[in-house]
Amino acid sequence: MNFFKYLRNKAKQCKKTLIFPEAAFSDRIKQAVLYLKKHNICDVILIGDESSLIMQNKKFKSFKILNPKTFEKTDELSQALYEARKDKGMTADEAKKLILDSFYFATMLLKFDYADGMVAGAEVPTATTFRPALQLLRGDDFVSSYMLMVGKNSLTDNPFALADCGLTIEPTSDQLCKIALRTAEEFNKLTNIVPKVAFLSYSTNSSAKGDSVDKVKSAYQQFTKQSDILAQGEVQLDCALLENVAKTKLGENAKYYGKNNVLIFPDLNSANICYKAISYFGNLSAIGPIAVGFSKPVNDLSRGATVMDIVNLSAITVLQCKEKK
Repeated sequence: MNFFKYLRNKAKQCKKTLIFPEAAFSDRIKQAVLYLKKHNICDVILIGDESSLIMQNKKFKSFKILNPKTFEKTDELSQALYEARKDKGMTADEAKKLILDSFYFATMLLKFDYADGMVAGAEVPTATTFRPALQLLRGDDFVSSYMLMVGKNSLTDNPFALADCGLTIEPTSDQLCKIALRTAEEFNKLTNIVPKVAFLSYSTNSSAKGDSVDKVKSAYQQFTKQSDILAQGEVQLDCALLENVAKTKLGENAKYYGKNNVLIFPDLNSANICYKAISYFGNLSAIGPIAVGFSKPVNDLSRGATVMDIVNLSAITVLQCKEKK
């Protein structure tokens, strides 16, 4: 059984409901939700005009479809949005307009337990998906994300994770440590693979100097004090992955050599560039950004996502819902 089939089968057992704010204007989302419903991976709520969606495909008659313009609770959601954001300067009139936006509407539905999680981003930038959630669903002091990389290559056939590729632009050493802890724990829960964390840098074992190197060193040191999870830092990418390189660069004092599967980058710039390079040059599937730190799971799609990418991220989101429960 391949990894994604394994995830989808696990998701079937959870009986969760996901909300899709792009259903009205994304053909890929429409195809994906039909697959999700047909294979009992999760229940779904679509945001859009019911008659229009059913005209496009009669199968949508059996789906729950909510339209912010006609939903009986829209005024209540608008008032709740205003109450949540009035301290930030939002007026009641602005809330009434904003609740008609499918992403804010879906996020407020999620906040009030109409669904367990949300998947979006097939047609819009990451900020459009995450902005409402960052304003309304913060469950922690900050939210981070990771990419799950899946496929066969010359180094491994197993999944591995890269963080933070989508949210934290310039993490502090404290945040970098927390990103590593979160990602390693999520990776283990999702894959049942023992995490090995590498704090990446342009330096290995103090071979170079700089503020970024110092930040990575500090994050690694904090991590080892807070967790028993295997970790290396600061290390270059080849040292993190290749056993022979790690033996040469780290010497006899290393706890282990290379073969890390959770790669923590010093900033968003390097992480985002690297995951795309690995994905396209290595012909691997990149799923995410998978967010960690919201009170309810909200995950983003690449605008290049295939229908099965959407299905697989939905399965991951369902499994995050299970953990939240």
